[in-house]
Amino acid sequence: MKTRSFVAVASIGVMFLLVLGIKAEAAELKVLSAFGMQSVLEDLGPKFERATGHKLALAFATGGATVKRVQDGEAADVVITTQPGINSIVKDGKAVAGNVTVLARAGIFVAVRQGVPKPDISSPDALKRTLLAAKSISYVDPASGGASGIHFAKVLDRLGIASEMKPKTVFPKPPRKPAEVGAVVANGEAEIGVHIVQELTPVAGIELVGPLPGDLQEIVVFSAAIMTGAKDAVAAKALVDSLRTPEAGAVIKAKGMEPAAP
Repeated sequence: MKTRSFVAVASIGVMFLLVLGIKAEAAELKVLSAFGMQSVLEDLGPKFERATGHKLALAFATGGATVKRVQDGEAADVVITTQPGINSIVKDGKAVAGNVTVLARAGIFVAVRQGVPKPDISSPDALKRTLLAAKSISYVDPASGGASGIHFAKVLDRLGIASEMKPKTVFPKPPRKPAEVGAVVANGEAEIGVHIVQELTPVAGIELVGPLPGDLQEIVVFSAAIMTGAKDAVAAKALVDSLRTPEAGAVIKAKGMEPAAP
């Protein structure tokens, strides 16, 4: 009996030391992310923390602003933003291509206020007519670095209506975030909103009309890079890997995006 008691106590002691070891190894990871992945990280981040003991310090901005923070010297363990932004970070030597992982893809959609007739956007010409007929539109200010706004400004140029749309455009202004196009449409400030789908889907008071038609569409790819200066590269990799699991894929899909292929 004494031997069994000793073994039990010893086992508890070993388990206690293991717990201490896990806690000692727990890291705080600083993650800079584009707004496009905010809802995903806010869903999956706490689950990752509970499962691993690591803590996440999350900061969100437009894709362009996220890259600028890195270029200006802000330290981070993981950066999640659009693929062109990740490419520039790699080019600057702040991450290596082998530590870049594609996470999700999202299309750019048109939205209107809930309950109003949905306009015709079935073709580029139909979209052009709809935009010209609208009293107001909203999209992310390209100057803020938002990928959808940068692309849609090019769409307006391509349609030949950039100058006509300029006085009709209502950009989200502080205290709103640059990505809150849906809120501008929901409260009636703009008739039509154009933005990436995952940031429109959860907004109450609006309805999706559909994606930008034909070759006017742009699929925005979001990737994660483990930074060369990461304090704990193993923990950083664990976070990125957790965003590629089937469970994470289900969350990404629920937000309106397509998860990266396994």
